Amino acid sequence: MNTFLAQRLPEPLPAEPLALARDWLAEATAQDTQPNPNAMVLATVAADGSPSSRVLLAKDIVLPAGYLVLYTNYESRKATDIAANPRVAALFHWDRLHRQVRIEGRMLRSPAAESDAYFQSRAWQSRLGAWASAQSRTVASRAALIEALRATARRFNTPPVGPDAADDAPATPNVAVPRPPHWGGYRLWAEAVELWVEGEYRIHDRARWVRTLAPVAGGESFSATPWRVERLQP
Repeated sequence: MNTFLAQRLPEPLPAEPLALARDWLAEATAQDTQPNPNAMVLATVAADGSPSSRVLLAKDIVLPAGYLVLYTNYESRKATDIAANPRVAALFHWDRLHRQVRIEGRMLRSPAAESDAYFQSRAWQSRLGAWASAQSRTVASRAALIEALRATARRFNTPPVGPDAADDAPATPNVAVPRPPHWGGYRLWAEAVELWVEGEYRIHDRARWVRTLAPVAGGESFSATPWRVERLQP
């Protein structure tokens, strides 16, 4: 029998699901079975009810509060959707580990200081890209996008990037590229979490945890009820 298929969800089920989800993410990272084990699908809904989804990277699962951290352009399509409807859904799937995590919840922007700190941890080329790209908007050509990147490099007095980049350009030059106001983090506060383990003959192991969130004064976080859990049929 496949070792992974012999695994099951714990019995009894844990009172809190995201600690186990974080353990699964750590294991997927350690196993190195796919290039981006922290990749997840994020689904949003626009003001007119149109759904959309995309793959992005989750940067952290924060306990005990119970939220995921991700970063993006605040003027992108996903951010426009979130501004209209902060309820979103996320999905991790680790095919070789035979596991899946589904999360439904509400988005809040991360504190500015948190976004500043993460932005400075990024490669300087990626920081330039955050300034140069008007994410999700049309562009006349690839050449126009590269020229915007070149112009951003000149603005911040960095080594050239794109086709102009020298092979011997320093990996971490001493350049200051601040976080643009249109870029930063989100916290996805979980209201529902489903953990899934593949089973033989499609008798999968599934459980769903739910809780109720209430906004805290100031609108920067939520308070939450204890999790309620139930097993689901496959």
